[in-house]
Amino acid sequence: MRILTGGESHGSELTAIIEGVPAGLSLLAKDINVELARRQAGYGRGDRMKIEKDQVCFTSGVRHGATTGAPLTMVIKNKDFQNWQTIMSSDPVSKEDSELRRLHHPRAGHADLVGGQKYRHRDLRNVLERSSARETTYTGCYWGGCQKDLNAVRNFCSRSCCKPRWYRSFSS
Repeated sequence: MRILTGGESHGSELTAIIEGVPAGLSLLAKDINVELARRQAGYGRGDRMKIEKDQVCFTSGVRHGATTGAPLTMVIKNKDFQNWQTIMSSDPVSKEDSELRRLHHPRAGHADLVGGQKYRHRDLRNVLERSSARETTYTGCYWGGCQKDLNAVRNFCSRSCCKPRWYRSFSS
């Protein structure tokens, strides 16, 4: 499987694309949303965990509750984006607006310094937005999707006629 992610912590949405998901697996948005809810119940530094009630939306790869074999695209809208539209705008903004929430000093223990050096960003917010704790949202998406794959393999292997010889020797 190949996984691609896109979006920023305070951007309009997060997107995850998983390529290589087999066709015919049962997959519902609620399967992913359970994992996202578990993530949100964890430790958070600010009120962000309380603001966002992440809900996934499939835009490709699932039809009528089953995977199609096409790349699985999952989108999570950021409800707080309205407060960040100027700061996170993809369109050019005034010099004054570009200085809003600009990050000049790297945070200890974060990817800000390394990302700033690698991509030569003067505003480290460009790095912060991709390396924030919100990035763990993607992990909830993959896990929810991959868990279905693992369960399908486990169910297949649990049928005695389908168990490989090595599996039978360990289970007896």
